[in-house]
Amino acid sequence: MLKIGIIGVGTVGQSVCQILEQNKDIITARAGVELKAISGVVNNLSKKRDVSISLSDDVDTILDDDSIDIVVELMGGVEKPYEVVKKALQKGKAVVTANKALLAYHRYELQEIAGETPFEFEAAVAGGIPIITALREGLGANHILSIKGIINGTCNYMLDKMINENIPYDVILKEAQELGYAEADPTFDVGGFDAAHKLLILASLAYGIDAKPEDILIEGIENITSEDIEFAKEFNYALKLLGIAKTRDDMVELRVHPVLIPNSEMIAKVDGVMNGVSVIGDKVGETLYYGAGAGGDATASAVVANLIDIARKGKGSPMLGFKKPLEVGLKLAPKGDIQTKYYLRLQVEDKAGVLSKLTTILGEKNISIQNMVQKPCDDTSAILLLSTHICNEKDIKDALDIFETQHIVLSKPAMIRIEE
Repeated sequence: MLKIGIIGVGTVGQSVCQILEQNKDIITARAGVELKAISGVVNNLSKKRDVSISLSDDVDTILDDDSIDIVVELMGGVEKPYEVVKKALQKGKAVVTANKALLAYHRYELQEIAGETPFEFEAAVAGGIPIITALREGLGANHILSIKGIINGTCNYMLDKMINENIPYDVILKEAQELGYAEADPTFDVGGFDAAHKLLILASLAYGIDAKPEDILIEGIENITSEDIEFAKEFNYALKLLGIAKTRDDMVELRVHPVLIPNSEMIAKVDGVMNGVSVIGDKVGETLYYGAGAGGDATASAVVANLIDIARKGKGSPMLGFKKPLEVGLKLAPKGDIQTKYYLRLQVEDKAGVLSKLTTILGEKNISIQNMVQKPCDDTSAILLLSTHICNEKDIKDALDIFETQHIVLSKPAMIRIEE
């Protein structure tokens, strides 16, 4: 028997206990040994929980218990969980975590501490979808050319409602909060930070890149408007918040932001609160991983899968998938060196010469227009919706800065990146 201690017995922790009990026979058959949760740690002992394990509010009751083989960390946060997980590993206990924020900041330190002690984290990205296993094992023969992930179900649900039902951002945000998809303070989700933490984990597995959230481009969905939605529909785009990793020469682009993506793309068909991750390998081509990205049972399913892996394998394989550094290390591309197509939204004076002035500014920055739509705004102004050919992020940002200084541009310009 392998004994398990769970630190953080909330929705996911309770589901882990229930799965281990309800599916005991098949889990034992697959693991080759019984996996039993025996104790848990919570902040509030007075709160009723649907579990039969003993509960404490002191993490040391698990960390100092030599009979516990595996620690499951479901606390949330960064620094306190880091200290807890570090102590567990130093005591030789295997660890399973679902904590993407912890790994976004401390994955390389924890890999060093873990050594051959098993440390698994499938539930940290995309809930029950086995994307960690796919990158670390199933696609191990491939150079990963790109990853595009819908890895925040809240944003995907909101954008789908905005584009398919014409519901304004503020209205759909309130609905998402009422349904429990978004928190009272939704910034972590709608601002792109949750997706960024997950993208960094995937990028470490695919490329060995050690980057922190502060190092990469992160934008949320807060500024999407009805005009953007109309443009997407007119040119047959889906609008998604994507985590994107792409290689170019010896560089890797890492970015999270709203994206216009052709409706024909497989990942464009991932709707509602579901998650989906498209991975392109140099040998296998494109593979798509789809499923529930959150929720107690889906996330707990991934946690229990990791527990089974630990029981089967004993000593751990490298946490991030590399036994030694890659011979040719890839570097993180500076934010200004990102290359893609762009959509621009401009409110401008509706008079002769305006378009010529704007296209001159774009041309001076080596930016060419691919599509354009003009929509009347009032008697004296119009909305210009433009899409560009591939160009550099820095050039687009410079052009937008210049636009803001022009009296013919009546409000702050908006930009969304296009991935084709």
